[in-house]
Amino acid sequence: MDGPLLPRDFFDRPVDEVAPSLLGQVLAHRTPEGEVAVRLTEVEAYAGPLDPASHAYRGRTPRNAVMFGPPGHAYVYFTYGMHFCVNLVCGPDGTSMAVLLRAGEIIAGEDTARARRARSSVRDLARGPARLCQALGIAREQNGLDVCTAGGPLTVHEGTPADPALVRTGPRTGVNGAKEVPWRFWIDGEPTVSPYRAHVPRQRKKVTVDD
Repeated sequence: MDGPLLPRDFFDRPVDEVAPSLLGQVLAHRTPEGEVAVRLTEVEAYAGPLDPASHAYRGRTPRNAVMFGPPGHAYVYFTYGMHFCVNLVCGPDGTSMAVLLRAGEIIAGEDTARARRARSSVRDLARGPARLCQALGIAREQNGLDVCTAGGPLTVHEGTPADPALVRTGPRTGVNGAKEVPWRFWIDGEPTVSPYRAHVPRQRKKVTVDD
């Protein structure tokens, strides 16, 4: 992917500052199948131990250890037993803040993305955090990668920052703790932005004497 990389100090800031400034920037992943790049159109901020919705709220675990490291690294996690999601670690080393990348517009490698996301329209190739990872070929192997180093397989490049007049903010999607915190950011009018869904508690099966 052409274009300068975002420097590490871009990420070494409070997460609610980094998140909206990522809109319009470019995430690229180079694999043997080819390179795919997306212009980011939707993100969510998570503030570590200060944020009940964050994976780091209850402290460090083997799963979230990357969040506690230096900024400018990818934190990839597996969810619902079927999907990967990618975050970018922010703030000083040890603060465990991260931005979830929720959606983007494919700007390079569309054929490769289509091969990974069969039957998807162009709009839907990276519309949602799981689809974004599928389109870019991001999985557990990319957890911990440095996105600020030239020549790395997973990198974040300077794009065209979103017009501040078009940046919208609202509650994060599908979270329970701190569900009203308006830390979901998106570019208004972008067709690749995913639909908002509030958290819906799972229904427990009612057990009867006949079960």
